[in-house]
Amino acid sequence: MPITVDLSGQVALVTGGTKGIGAGIADRLAEAGATVVVCGRNAPESSAHAFQACDVRDADQVDALVAAIATEHGRLDIAVNNAGGSPTVPAADASPRFTEAIVRLNLLAAVSVATAANGVMQAQASGGAIVNITSVSGLRPSPGTAAYGAAKAGVVSFTQSVAVEWAPKVRVNCVSGGLVATEDSLDHYGGTEGLARVAATVPAGRFGRPADIADAVVFLASPLSSYTSGTNLVLHGGGEWPAFLRAAEG
Repeated sequence: MPITVDLSGQVALVTGGTKGIGAGIADRLAEAGATVVVCGRNAPESSAHAFQACDVRDADQVDALVAAIATEHGRLDIAVNNAGGSPTVPAADASPRFTEAIVRLNLLAAVSVATAANGVMQAQASGGAIVNITSVSGLRPSPGTAAYGAAKAGVVSFTQSVAVEWAPKVRVNCVSGGLVATEDSLDHYGGTEGLARVAATVPAGRFGRPADIADAVVFLASPLSSYTSGTNLVLHGGGEWPAFLRAAEG
């Protein structure tokens, strides 16, 4: 029998779902049959999914967003914490205000969304699934984005803790992405040649694609992962060559 994922009748929220990885996740969930709501601070020029304005750094706005989805659709089955990011700033140069803002966006916002979603899901007979999008920056040194890496590490720890607290009704997992190519990658890595040089450092020989992350999210949101909770699924194309091996090769 073929393995299929059918999320028909389910309602999903994807934060930061208007572009990049978030848009890829939203599209994949919709392809699997889910009704998808995306949120962001600013409305996109166009979107294939319902959009709700929300600054996820504001817990009151998050509560209002989740309540509105539950009222309009009668349920919330899947919540994906995708919103996040950070510019590159050396830790010694980062102001306390900057650091606080990065932690608020990449850790506290995920806590707020997950907590609000759990409140709805616990009241549903079918429970729900929460997927937090984290990063390999939270698993290894993250020079230039130290606060971001620390915040993402915090999301992994939070995921593992609430997977225990909120079981068995709600499953909570996370996906730690490695290098993923988005519309911003060309500028970040110095153009096409820079992208190629960086991609060559990945054992898989390429950057990840938003669809790679999205496929993992669909799996974790589906019945195929009904026994999966508190798990951090690392998607990095095989990781990185250890620097000492490169040095030994000369």
